[in-house]
Amino acid sequence: MRLLLVEDEQRLADVIKSGLVDKGFAVDAVGDGNEAVWMAGEHRYDAIVLDVMLPGLNGFAVCRKLRDAGNWAPILMLTAMDGELDEVRALDSGADDYLAKPFSFAVLLARLRALVRRGTQERPAVLQVGDLQVDPAAACARRGDVHIALTPKEFAVLHLLARRAGQAVAKAELLNHAWDFAFDGDPNIVEVYVSALRRKIDAPFGVRTLTTVRGFGYLLERP
Repeated sequence: MRLLLVEDEQRLADVIKSGLVDKGFAVDAVGDGNEAVWMAGEHRYDAIVLDVMLPGLNGFAVCRKLRDAGNWAPILMLTAMDGELDEVRALDSGADDYLAKPFSFAVLLARLRALVRRGTQERPAVLQVGDLQVDPAAACARRGDVHIALTPKEFAVLHLLARRAGQAVAKAELLNHAWDFAFDGDPNIVEVYVSALRRKIDAPFGVRTLTTVRGFGYLLERP
């Protein structure tokens, strides 16, 4: 497996690279954010180990640039020991996992193996369906430049539909996604929320993207 290690602290970079090479990885190491973006664009990596604090571009900016460019190599971001907000920003910027410094090399290795198993399929931080954006981190939606105010349940239903855009989603699956197992109300509640979503994400914009698949469920159409 080929990895990109992005760490500007040379001693730490040398230790990590040496340990990974001993475990059979091929490792390219760089210490600058801009160089990391270039390397990731020129080579195909099975995973990227990315520090937050870097010269040029910081780790968050590197991560966003890679995801915006369609690079879905799994990213493990290295954060500060007390950097709770760094951890949140890391995941929200598109990283797949984070590891706080100082860390155990065995844990780093285990997390890398888990990330590599996920592969490089698309995992966008913000779901894009035409001009409709669904942001799970902020629990909000936009169509173009217009913010769409949604209740938590409306967002939960829209989130699943956006994740499965272009596919029909069964009413029962939407119910299981947005309500807990103890829900014993009317399952037709899903129809109420879908109708509310249509009034918010479609009607004001003169479009019809949220459609009913008769006898099955609902579909959020891709353009």
